[in-house]
Amino acid sequence: MIALCSFKDHCNFSLKRLLGMIEVSLSKFPCTQVIQGDVLKTELPYFDICVANIPYQISSPLTFKLLNHQPPFRCAVIMFQREFAMRLVAQPGDNLYCRLSTNTQLRARVSHLLKVGKNNFRPPPKVDSSVVRIEPRKPAPDANLVREFDGLMRICFNRKNKTLGSIFRQKTILSVMEKNYKTLQALHQSQITLSGDSNVGTDGLDFGDNGDDLGMEIDDGGDEMELEDGNAGEVSEFKEKVLNVLKEGDFEEKRSSKLTQQEFLYLLSLFNKAGIHFS
Repeated sequence: MIALCSFKDHCNFSLKRLLGMIEVSLSKFPCTQVIQGDVLKTELPYFDICVANIPYQISSPLTFKLLNHQPPFRCAVIMFQREFAMRLVAQPGDNLYCRLSTNTQLRARVSHLLKVGKNNFRPPPKVDSSVVRIEPRKPAPDANLVREFDGLMRICFNRKNKTLGSIFRQKTILSVMEKNYKTLQALHQSQITLSGDSNVGTDGLDFGDNGDDLGMEIDDGGDEMELEDGNAGEVSEFKEKVLNVLKEGDFEEKRSSKLTQQEFLYLLSLFNKAGIHFS
């Protein structure tokens, strides 16, 4: 078991008292190992259970550091700021349903255990807390699927209450998607040329490390801009390809805030079938 705690917690314990408690624990459990340092920069040892009370500003990076840990742990029980915790467990239609919700739930089962009011601490903080249980899914989803899924979520939750048809007509989104598409096509063609085998696919290539353009970083702000068809026929063809995918799955009028994880996975599969990837 691994237990993570912060010396900055809103508790009555002084650092001296806390260290004294650790010494007592060590005397009772000689196999206990104490590691002092920044958990985000520290290589964690093997563990099967994690119990943590953490600085809330590291909630997101720590959650995904734990989910990336190998071998996967059995479960983690962590206290987060309440709003962050409710985002983790949010379901389609909830106000807090977001990219964090879908990405976490793709990789783990997340359940809310209890609310911890701010008056339980001395001095009381400004926010309430919640304790959440996280169980990694077994088997874990493929690493490439995780990257692709996150790339799609970056786009879909750009404006989660807009229709997908409206989101995927935005000029910035179509531009990045097309650049990614052309890069993949070029890599695929290069691989075919080198191998001399027209049946070679792209499964063996890692598209996650081919430059910043493949990161699918989409600006969350700004007005929606539709790509004008008059600039270039090639661009119009790509736009049509994207919209045909949405029409095929009946997604054009649907909104990200209402879609389930299975629907997102189906949409991703339709894009992949059309040769469009997001990693």
